Amino acid sequence: MSPPRVDVAIVGAGILGLAHAYAAAKAGRSVVVLEKSPRASGASVRNFGMVWPMGQPAGPMLELALRSRELWLEILGLAKLPCRETGSLHLTYRADEAAVAREFAELGPPLGYRCGWLQPQQVLERSHAVQPDGLAGALWSATELTIDPRQIIQSLPAFLEDQYKVKFVFATAVTAIEHPFLYTGSGRWQAETVIVCSGDDFETLYPQHFAASGLTRCKLQMMRTPPQPDGWQLGPSLAAGLTLRFYPAFQVCKTLAALSRRIAEETPEYDRWGIHALVSQTADGALTLGDSHEYGLTVDIFNKEEIDDLILRYTRRFLRAPNLVVAERWYGVYARHPEKPLVVMQPEDGVRIVASPGGSGMTLSFGVAEQSIRELGFIHA
Repeated sequence: MSPPRVDVAIVGAGILGLAHAYAAAKAGRSVVVLEKSPRASGASVRNFGMVWPMGQPAGPMLELALRSRELWLEILGLAKLPCRETGSLHLTYRADEAAVAREFAELGPPLGYRCGWLQPQQVLERSHAVQPDGLAGALWSATELTIDPRQIIQSLPAFLEDQYKVKFVFATAVTAIEHPFLYTGSGRWQAETVIVCSGDDFETLYPQHFAASGLTRCKLQMMRTPPQPDGWQLGPSLAAGLTLRFYPAFQVCKTLAALSRRIAEETPEYDRWGIHALVSQTADGALTLGDSHEYGLTVDIFNKEEIDDLILRYTRRFLRAPNLVVAERWYGVYARHPEKPLVVMQPEDGVRIVASPGGSGMTLSFGVAEQSIRELGFIHA
């Protein structure tokens, strides 16, 4: 028997694979998504659910993030899935933190960021989840969205199947590709175009290309509270001073060097584990807390209690919520390149590997996918 044929075969049903499936199907192509696990269980369900344009550097990456935000709103509206247009607050409690946030509030809008500086009282009027003691003010950004990653990754395949006739084949690993054929344990598929979105799996498909790419892995530790009582709402997603030294957007600030130096001198443990504290809320009202960053091809499967303690200790300085008991702890792993915000490879004609949105997968995936499908000639500017 001849193998089933499609226009586009996508390897991986994480958010990057789902975004490519949506973009290709919108362009009128027949699509199959092959996922090795019974359901996606990698970085796409182990994150904050933040669509975070604020963290991207000005220029093409910010533009890509903002386009991705538009596409998120489009697909969630069509699928009738929840999304919170929460925006974000970068809270400051030290003079050097406030200096960076104020400088960015001046530099950001001309660069395309929808942001501004808020005085302490304005912050507290916008969020009842902020610790008021010592608050110097905050950088407000209007562009951030919050979705529940577990809910969205589980629900989008059914929507894509129903509305766009995308075929999903779970619990089926693609073990080899010889274009136009994809080989699995249960048979072959044939596709005009293959797009590999395999996350941090560098060893199964095209291992030599991954080995030469410069990609590595990043492990992050995260936690979640129980649902907050009585319908308590976080409001804007929260970050604080540590985050100002983490995202590349803030590197335009001349005041950043002094802040980074002070953190390194006073609290080197935060630099050692790459910690910056973020808080978001899930659809059922739980708070997601994190995270840390450990880099290397070999991932330690054991979490470090020291890291969780540091995250919680810092988070309690700026967050007040009814219940900060930890109900769940986990780690995630994503692909990261030390210099490139995205890695795209073409190991053979008809095959495209898309890897390493570098911790910004939720933010960038739909924009990246649209760009991929355009570059493949399926849609036109």
